[in-house]
Amino acid sequence: MSVAPPPSPGSDRPHAAVVYAGVHGSTRSIAAYLAARLADRGMEAEVLPAEAVGDPSVYDVFVVGSAVHDMAWLPQALAFFHANAALLAERGVWLFSVGMPAALRGPWRALVAKEESHVIGALVDRLHPRGHRLFSGVLEPEHLTRVGRVKFQAMGLSYGDYRDWSAVDAWAREISDDMERRRHKEADENHF
Repeated sequence: MSVAPPPSPGSDRPHAAVVYAGVHGSTRSIAAYLAARLADRGMEAEVLPAEAVGDPSVYDVFVVGSAVHDMAWLPQALAFFHANAALLAERGVWLFSVGMPAALRGPWRALVAKEESHVIGALVDRLHPRGHRLFSGVLEPEHLTRVGRVKFQAMGLSYGDYRDWSAVDAWAREISDDMERRRHKEADENHF
């Protein structure tokens, strides 16, 4: 699923790989939306499943996300990071996680901050990302095991679509604005 063609040699537009790992479609839909918003703001953006990234060296920047299952990123996303950590740290990377923070109520809401640091703590230490966002996805009963459904109901939570497209759009603006500032800074430095 590409939003823009693969990076064109010689283009002065930044080339972004929006890489994702997901199971039920929420993470893929958020990745595609992010890429479309980045493309709207002048970047070339390609959406790629983590296991399908060919030559990552052709990209200027990376936006990488994963669904969160059992308070951890999916193995495909982690494998992509381990295989490309040096390149990601050098080129720049933004991270996003897709869980269910918006579904949490009352005392469960306090767990969000703990979950976020637990899920990406090691990645932050290794990659020094330019940013991270925890988005909510879609949760339906069939996404959970029987035990998971019982726990979910015991917590008084509701199934549904919790994606916040305005939050995703705002983050895409932050990423493209940061890239634009960096490009201007590099241009100024190379001019002198």
